[in-house]
Amino acid sequence: MPVWDSKDGLGKFLSLPASMKNGSLANNSEMKLPTHTGTHVDAPGHVFDHYFDAGFDVDTLDLEVLNGPALLVDVPRHSNITAGVMKSLNIPKGVRRVLFRTLNTDRRLMFKKEFDRSYVGFTKDGAKWLVDNTDIKLVGIDYLSVAAWSDLIPSHLVFLEGREIILVEALKLDVILPGLYSVHCLPLRLFGAEGSPIRCVLIK
Repeated sequence: MPVWDSKDGLGKFLSLPASMKNGSLANNSEMKLPTHTGTHVDAPGHVFDHYFDAGFDVDTLDLEVLNGPALLVDVPRHSNITAGVMKSLNIPKGVRRVLFRTLNTDRRLMFKKEFDRSYVGFTKDGAKWLVDNTDIKLVGIDYLSVAAWSDLIPSHLVFLEGREIILVEALKLDVILPGLYSVHCLPLRLFGAEGSPIRCVLIK
């Protein structure tokens, strides 16, 4: 699994310090991994330090936004998600959760160890078009960031400034048809953390 801007991938993150084979009464594993590993959510404090200081962490994210009807859409494969692309998708008003499947899925980027800066994501104008013209409150995408490498921080700032939109990143969407689903995403209750790995499932 890739991790942000690394050639080496996640590597070994799970260990077994207490093992029954070594005389312990039970097996007890430990994990060590960044909070933005694999499928995960971003909280506003990820890119706004004043939100981080104010405690707008993953424990404050709205579970009603993270769970409910969601639309899975296929994004045109020739482009990042610009304002023009967003407009072309014709997402109906009232839709609150959208999962964007892109060229990232076709290229199986989440199955490659080395981080790939050429992944598809939102440009700043695409993020602003979504915020200004839709009712979307959950944005999901199929790589480690919703924001294109060229607009990394600007796109995040647009999405997270209002604290109404939740970003779900690194979704596995390769065997799912476009359409309407019920999405269920549950972050860990990590007080003081600006991100959290999540278990996110779609139910038809």
